[in-house]
Amino acid sequence: LVADTQIPLDMEGDITVPARKLLDICKNLPESAEVKFSFAKDRATLSSGRSRFVLATLPSSEFPALENLNFDVRFSVPRTRFRELTERTSFAMAQQDVRYYLNGLLLECRDNKLRAVATDGHRLALADAAGSDSLPNGKQVIIPRKGVLELQRLLGDSQDSAYVAFSGNHIRVEWEGLRYTSKLIDGRFPDYERVMPADGDKILIADRLALRQSLTRTSILSNEKYRGVRFVISDGLLKIQTQNPDKEEAEDELEVDYQGDPMEVAFNVNYVLDVLNVVSSEKVRVLLKDPNSSCIIRDDGNEESQYVIMPMRL
Repeated sequence: LVADTQIPLDMEGDITVPARKLLDICKNLPESAEVKFSFAKDRATLSSGRSRFVLATLPSSEFPALENLNFDVRFSVPRTRFRELTERTSFAMAQQDVRYYLNGLLLECRDNKLRAVATDGHRLALADAAGSDSLPNGKQVIIPRKGVLELQRLLGDSQDSAYVAFSGNHIRVEWEGLRYTSKLIDGRFPDYERVMPADGDKILIADRLALRQSLTRTSILSNEKYRGVRFVISDGLLKIQTQNPDKEEAEDELEVDYQGDPMEVAFNVNYVLDVLNVVSSEKVRVLLKDPNSSCIIRDDGNEESQYVIMPMRL
């Protein structure tokens, strides 16, 4: 990177440029290309070979000041564990919901665990990660959707620790010389524990991949708007059925571990597939009560992650 400026190189200075445009320009230049910068008035000029780009700039004084924030909560967590925690839950965040506090991910410290929760009002995802004695019990923050997705991208697969800090309205995560800061959503997350079904006495255990493949096949003929599928459950057998307004139908059968009264219940197939795409165990456990009650899906034998899905009427 060669700096070709109109001020002496031993002088300090700063300016702001459009980050996304600058990134896209650099990504589309040849890998070994040399880039030259020059700055004059309110314009930045980039040149590389026969390419030339002129970008608008803004005074650095207008850049948000994030250096003097007062962080009152600090703890560390392995980067890969933090990323897995968000990936197991973030798919359930709402998108542009008028209940703005649902358009993000709840991060909660409790009982020496770090917990992530997301819900859009029709489903809920919850995951725990082991923490340390330094975690402040009861502390909650809501990270906005865009901030969560960017954090997932940056964290990577390293086992090194990320250092997390909360202030009244910001979260900061630091590792290996990188500092990530995001505003928080100012709102009160709903009492998610109240919607966790506690009395599901019918247990269905299925092979995760087989169930996912069966749902994917059946969903081809589901209603494109409502995406409903019906589970017809009996001893050792799960039938997955669907139909659409064109009177097309699909049915698939799957052997499962289930012993109990026969029952039928319907779900949005996308909600179930989203869960099956993030859990990692060979088998999943589905806890059911009746056709009008929400179900819980878990990794078989793993209590760290739980997923609640409301039923549909077909």
